[in-house]
Amino acid sequence: MLWCSGDEDRTTQSVRRTALSRAGRTHGDLTVDLSDLTFADPSLMLDLAMLARRLRRRGRELLLRDAQPQIQALIEIVGLHRLPGVRVEQAPAPA
Repeated sequence: MLWCSGDEDRTTQSVRRTALSRAGRTHGDLTVDLSDLTFADPSLMLDLAMLARRLRRRGRELLLRDAQPQIQALIEIVGLHRLPGVRVEQAPAPA
């Protein structure tokens, strides 16, 4: 499992690429918990797309889980959810 929190943009890209590289070596499908991610720019979506591509080449999937509404909107704007090997799981709506 990979956990994203706070703000992710171009200024945090070098730090997150190390974590993404390590996570990409997983032996199974990879879950990315987005529940505590409050802001992201398209650079994160591009990095996740590249990770999904590497995983897909090895027969694995990338599951994006519990994105907040603004992050879910960005996922849809850039089309990350339409890539092969990417699944998006939404958090249940609050009661």
